Amino acid sequence: MTEDNRKDEGLKALGAKTAYRMDYAPEVLETFENKHPGNDYWVQFNCPEFTSLCPITGQPDFAEIRISYIPGERMVESKSLKLYLFSFRNHGDFHEDCVNIIMKDLIRLMSPKYIEVTGYFTPRGGISIYPYANYGQPGTKYEKMAEHRFINHNMGR
Repeated sequence: MTEDNRKDEGLKALGAKTAYRMDYAPEVLETFENKHPGNDYWVQFNCPEFTSLCPITGQPDFAEIRISYIPGERMVESKSLKLYLFSFRNHGDFHEDCVNIIMKDLIRLMSPKYIEVTGYFTPRGGISIYPYANYGQPGTKYEKMAEHRFINHNMGR
């Protein structure tokens, strides 16, 4: 993306000096126009170095966060997503909350046709937790897709 395109889209983070937020900051998320809104296609982000804090002990939790979505009219800009995910570093929430908050923030931001977010949290106390949340636009085939994928999540594992 050229500097002119970045300005046309209203993107601030891309190409700018990186300023990391130290607590949960959904306001850093930015979008750009999907040039293929009539096509169904997947966009997947993997964040293998996600960290947040346990809200009870304050100890760090580590995870890989995987976000997959079928874009509608808008798409999330990847650097702003990186800064957003980094903003959880000093944020205290349970694993399940983090996954649902991420999904809901991205739904509010870009109104995707479909989205799913999975957290692969490393073991603490001998137990791994892998929360999964998904969403399909109500009244569309994506709502049915979300129901099907949810029911069949982790089949064969």
